[in-house]
Amino acid sequence: MTDTLEIAAAAARLIVDEGMDWGPAKQRAARDLGIPRAALPGNDEVEDAVREHIAIFHADTQPAELRALRELAAQWMGRLAEFRPHLTGAVWRGTATRLSNLHLQLYCDDSKAAEIALLNRGITFDVAETSAGRGRTVDMLILDVPCPALDERVTLCLTILDFDDLRGALKADARGLTERGDLKALEQLLHEA
Repeated sequence: MTDTLEIAAAAARLIVDEGMDWGPAKQRAARDLGIPRAALPGNDEVEDAVREHIAIFHADTQPAELRALRELAAQWMGRLAEFRPHLTGAVWRGTATRLSNLHLQLYCDDSKAAEIALLNRGITFDVAETSAGRGRTVDMLILDVPCPALDERVTLCLTILDFDDLRGALKADARGLTERGDLKALEQLLHEA
């Protein structure tokens, strides 16, 4: 096994079994294995390793957990419809487990509108910054929300993007998969499952 594939497999275990984010999981896996960071795998290799890890160790539980998270995402997308929400991350790509965060991207004309709407509804949240590519940072609203189907709480991350960012949002990657989808696309995934 090459160093890159070994790191990807170790990172997949950290992502699935411990709920780590991909970047930190790759770095920790490399450090734990004593492999130079230059050998870090790309996200496609890590995604393949995550899918393999799920198939081997979580095939009996992951489909129901993924469905519960997708249904919760659909509920929140409906609540936040005015901000053109798009689901992204592991829940969208089908690799989520109960430890995964739920990531929605909101495309807003006014970057503070989503915060104001949540405050007006009495919903509490924390604010963090996240990268939006091209050296740009944007606000991420972090909510702790109940997921009755899992009988536990889930972290919901709302990334606030400009309305203009929506133009390139649905382009497919090298594998022909999109990085995000709107409520209609999510409902299609739920219907197909």
